[in-house]
Amino acid sequence: MQTSSDRHEYPSHWEADVVLRDGGTARIRPITVDDAERLVSFYEQVSDESKYYRFFAPYPRLSAKDVHRFTHHDFVDRVGLAATVGGEFIATVRYDRINADGRPASVPADEAEVAFLVQDAHQGRGVASALLEHIAAVARERDIRRFAAEVLPANTKMIKVFTDAGYQQKRHFEDGVVRLEFDLEPTDRSLAVQRAREQRAEARSVQRLLAPGSVAVIGAGRTPGGVGRSVLDNLREAGFTGRLYAVNKALQEKELDGVPAHRSVRDIAEPVDLAVVAVPAPYVSEVVAECGEHGVQGLVVVSAGYAESGPAGRERQRALVRQARTYGMRIIGPNAFGVINTSPEVRLNASLAPEMPRPGRIGLFAQSGAIGIALLSRLHRRGGGVTGVTGVSTFVSSGNRADVSGNDVLQYWYDDPDTDVALMYLESIGNPRKFTRLARRTAAAKPLVVVQGARHAAAPQGHAVRATRLPHATVSALLRQAGVIRVDTITELVDAGLLLARQPLPAGPRVAILGNSESLGLLTFDACLAEGLRPLPPLDLTTAASAEDFQRALTKALADDRCDAVVVTAIPAVGETSAQDAALAEALRSASASAPAKPVLVVHVELGGLAEALSAAASTAPQAASTAPGAGQAPRPAERPATTLSGPSEASPRLIPAYPAAERAVRALGEAVKYAQWRREVADPGKVPEYEDIDEKGAAEQIDELLSRGSGLTLAPEDACVLLGRYGIDVHRALPAPTPDEAASAARTLGYPVALKTTAPHLRHRADLGGVRLDLTDEAQLRRAYTELTDLFGTPEVLRPVVQGMAPRGVDTVVRAVIDPAAGAVLSFGLAGAASELLGDTAHRLVPVTDRDAGSLVRSIRTAPLLFGWRGSAPVDTVALEELMLRVSRLVDDHPEVVAVSLEPVVVAPRGLSVLGATVRLARAPVRDDLGPRTLPVV
Repeated sequence: MQTSSDRHEYPSHWEADVVLRDGGTARIRPITVDDAERLVSFYEQVSDESKYYRFFAPYPRLSAKDVHRFTHHDFVDRVGLAATVGGEFIATVRYDRINADGRPASVPADEAEVAFLVQDAHQGRGVASALLEHIAAVARERDIRRFAAEVLPANTKMIKVFTDAGYQQKRHFEDGVVRLEFDLEPTDRSLAVQRAREQRAEARSVQRLLAPGSVAVIGAGRTPGGVGRSVLDNLREAGFTGRLYAVNKALQEKELDGVPAHRSVRDIAEPVDLAVVAVPAPYVSEVVAECGEHGVQGLVVVSAGYAESGPAGRERQRALVRQARTYGMRIIGPNAFGVINTSPEVRLNASLAPEMPRPGRIGLFAQSGAIGIALLSRLHRRGGGVTGVTGVSTFVSSGNRADVSGNDVLQYWYDDPDTDVALMYLESIGNPRKFTRLARRTAAAKPLVVVQGARHAAAPQGHAVRATRLPHATVSALLRQAGVIRVDTITELVDAGLLLARQPLPAGPRVAILGNSESLGLLTFDACLAEGLRPLPPLDLTTAASAEDFQRALTKALADDRCDAVVVTAIPAVGETSAQDAALAEALRSASASAPAKPVLVVHVELGGLAEALSAAASTAPQAASTAPGAGQAPRPAERPATTLSGPSEASPRLIPAYPAAERAVRALGEAVKYAQWRREVADPGKVPEYEDIDEKGAAEQIDELLSRGSGLTLAPEDACVLLGRYGIDVHRALPAPTPDEAASAARTLGYPVALKTTAPHLRHRADLGGVRLDLTDEAQLRRAYTELTDLFGTPEVLRPVVQGMAPRGVDTVVRAVIDPAAGAVLSFGLAGAASELLGDTAHRLVPVTDRDAGSLVRSIRTAPLLFGWRGSAPVDTVALEELMLRVSRLVDDHPEVVAVSLEPVVVAPRGLSVLGATVRLARAPVRDDLGPRTLPVV
C-alpha cells in the first residue's frame, strides 16, 4: 500500500510495468513518503560522476531536507516517479511546475522542469527513455504542455535521451549549461520513436526466452515420464548447446542422466538465463522468488492450475505475473506447452514435444498446446496431405498467455532473420488495436497467416481479454485490411504456410494448369474460378506423359507471359516406381528453376513417393541424427535471405509444395494472390484528404457543450444535423408531422413532392414493411397516406411520422462508424435493406480511412456491381460516396467523443447523393492506450 504525499490521493493508474531495451522488465510508480529509505539506498549506489551531472556539483549524500523534498509530492505541481526492480529503485525522474521566471508555480502555469537520475549499473538499458514517456504522460494529464531541462554539456547520455525522444524542441547554451525545452504534445516522430523502442524491447525480451545460454528445469524428477523430466529429456535429446541443469528439492544426486542436478536454483554457481517451471501450482511462487533472487531472465511455466481452473486460479495467475515482473522476468504461460528454437546455435526444445522439428523458415505460435502439437506434427511428418518440406524456426505455445502474448512474438519475428513466414493459432486477441498495428507492419515484410479458434464462443477461461462489440466477421475483415492471411482451419494454415515459405508471391491471378489427368485438371480449373483466380484452359499431357513431358510443359507454361502461377496435377501410372517419382520431382524442380519469379504447386493423388521426392533434395532436415551442437545440420538459417515479393533468392532451396486435393492447393494459391496484391497496395496506402470546409474547432465546441448535459448522449436530430454539417455532411431536412395538418404544413415548407415516413424504432429504415410513402405530389395524397399509415400501424404518437422532401432516385446505402473499446474506430459500408443485412454483406476499415481505403471499401462488398451499372442500370456517383465516407472518418478521428455515427439511408444517385437519416452518439473520449507511454498489460 502506497501512502499519499500531500494534497491528492495516490494515483495508482500511473503504475506500470515496462519492458526495457535489454528485454528485462521494470515497474514504474509514483514516489511517496514511504520511499525515504529506498531513495537513500538508491542514491548511495549512484556514482559521484552521475551525482555531479544531476546536481552540477559534488553531492555525496542527500540531506534530510532533500529526502523530504524528493518523497513529498502533491501529484499535480510536483511529481516523482521511480523505476524499480525487486522493489528497489534503479532510476528516478521528477518534475516541478514553474512559471515564466523559472520559479515554482501552480495551475495555470503549463511548464515544468524535469530531471533524471539513473543508477550506473542500469544505464544503457533504456530506463530514462521509458521514464520520460511516463512522466510526459503524467504531465499532460496535469495540464503541463512543456518540459524544460538543464543538462551539463558533458552529460551526453542524458542529452541524447531528450533529443532522441522525437518531441519538437529548442536548445540553447548559457552559463555553461545546455537548456532544452520541448513540447509534450505527441508528434508523428515521437510516436514512431516510441513504437520502434517498444519493438526492440519486446523482441529482445522474447529473444532472451528463445535463445538462452543456460536452462534450468525445475521439477525434473528421477524417473522418466513426469512433465519436468520429459522437458529435461527433450532438451538433452535435442542437443541444447548451452548449459543444462536439473532442479528438484528431492534430488540427492549430483547428476541426472548426465545433467548437473541441484536441489535449488540458488545452488547453481553459474548464471541461469531461462527456467522451465514444472512444479505444482502451490509451489510456483517459492520457485519464482528463488529464480528472481538468482537473476534468472525468464520463465516458461508449464504448471497448470491457474486461470483455466476458475476464479481462485485467475487470482493466483495475477499474483504470479506480478511477482515475476517484480524481478524483471517475463513469463511464457502458465499452462504452457513450451518453446522451441531449431537454430543450430541454440537447438532448444524446452517443451513437451518429444521430437525436435526440422529446422526451417516457419515461425509457429499457438495459444493451445493441443493445436501446437497438431501443427508441429503436420509440418514434421511431411504427410497428412501436406508436403513440400520446410521446417520450423521457432515455436511458442503460450498457454494462458498471462504475460508473453502473440503481440510479443510478432515483435520478435518482425526482424528475425531466421523466420520468413509466421503462422499463428489464436483463441483470443487481448489487444486487437495493437495486434492490428503490429500485424500490418509484419505483413509488409513477411507473410502472416492466422487461424482463430473460439470464433463463435467466449475466449478460453484462462485468457483475460477485452470485451469487443464487433462480430467475428468484422474482426476478420479488419485483420485482412492489415495484411493478415485469414484462414479457417489449421489444415489451411499449414497449406498456406508451406506455399509461402518456399515459393515466390504470384504477380497476379492468372493460373496455368497442366497434368496427366484431364479430370483432375478440370477440378483444378473449377477450384480456381471459385477462388476468384483466372485459370487458363488446362493442358492434358495424358496418362502416358513421362517426366520429360512434364518438364517441357512446365518450362513452356512458366515462360508464358499470360500466367502468374502454375498448378501441376499428377496421378500415378500403373506400376510406377519410386525411381519414377524421383525423376518426375527432379523434372519439376528443374523446370521451376527456369522461372524463379513464378510459384509452382503440385496436386497429387496417392503419390506419396512424389511428395517426398519433391522436397528431399533440398530438404532442410538433418541428414543424420546427432546431439552434438551443429553436427549434421543444414546451413544456418540466418545465412539464407528471406523470401521477398519477387521470390526467393538463388541461395534459398526451391521447394515445391504438394497437396492431396485441388481445392486445397488452389485455396492456398488464392490466399497468396490476395496477399501479394495487398503488398503492392500497401506500398502506396493513399492519404487522408484535407477539406477546407471542415469546421473542426466549431465541432469541438459544440461537442463540449452537448456533453456538458451528460455523457452517453444520443443527439437530437437537429443537433446531429448541425454537427455533421460542420464536416460538410448535409442531411436531407425532415420535419415532424404529429398531425395531418402539421404534415401538410411541413410539406408546404419543403415543397412537393415529399415523402411521409415513420421513425418508430420497429419501423425505422424498414420500407419493406410499408412504413414509407414516396412521391406524394399534393396535399390530398399526403393526407390519404397519413391516414393509411395510422390505420395500419398505430397512432401518430407511436409512429412518430416525419415529412421529407424527395431525393433523386438511386441506390440506398448505409455508412456507419463506431468506436469499439478493443479494436478502436471502425468505418462500415453496405447497401441498405434486409437482403444485405441477411447476407452480412458489409465491408469495414479502420479509421482514419485514406482515399485508397474508401475506394476499396465501396468495391469490396458482394453487391458492389449495383453501384457500377449492373444489368444496364445507370452507374451512381461513387466519387461522392467515397468523399462522404472520408468525411465521416475525419469526424470520428478528430473527435473521439463521437462514439457512433449512422447515416441511413444514403441514396447515391447518378450525380450526387442524399443523406436521408442520421444518428450520432456522444460520450466522454475513451482512453487510447496505444497513444500513451509503453506499458505491459495490467494483470
